[in-house]
Amino acid sequence: MMKKLELHATTILAVAKDGKVALGSDGQVTLDKTIMKHKTKKVRKLKGGKVVAGFAGSAADGLALFEKFEAKLEEFRGNVLRASVELAKEWRMDKAMRRLEAILIVASKENLLLISGTGDVIEPDDNVLSTGSGSPYAQAAAKAMMKHSPNMTAEEIVREGLTIASEIDIYTNNNFTIEVLE
Repeated sequence: MMKKLELHATTILAVAKDGKVALGSDGQVTLDKTIMKHKTKKVRKLKGGKVVAGFAGSAADGLALFEKFEAKLEEFRGNVLRASVELAKEWRMDKAMRRLEAILIVASKENLLLISGTGDVIEPDDNVLSTGSGSPYAQAAAKAMMKHSPNMTAEEIVREGLTIASEIDIYTNNNFTIEVLE
């Protein structure tokens, strides 16, 4: 019997600060005990650059979720919160979608949200949101910087948070993609 290969997640970190939102990820793809790729892009701008999204989990599933979310954005005329809630509902109810193994973080200047296949749409209280295997490290670092480094920008906090996660989590590397909404 063939052993099921274990897929490991990534690190996605988003910070909203001073009217700007930065969302970033590392670039590592890991399959079982092997690093398969170093420079994957798991973050992209949507809706003409007004929304940014990132995924942790299966690459094919994450890309499928980008497409579904973008379709929901179109359907609800760019309303990120409504598109997120409708995607979460569909994801939870649809038999095929329930098998998707990824989590999305989406952001606009007004919203910072985590969307999961269990129907969750979570908005953080403190303008810091993360997911993936390095999430606890990146999130803790970002929260500390938000509290103790008031002069840092959202982008700088995301970059440093991802750097700290990459130094601790073996499934997170230091090839970052960071998108900023101004």
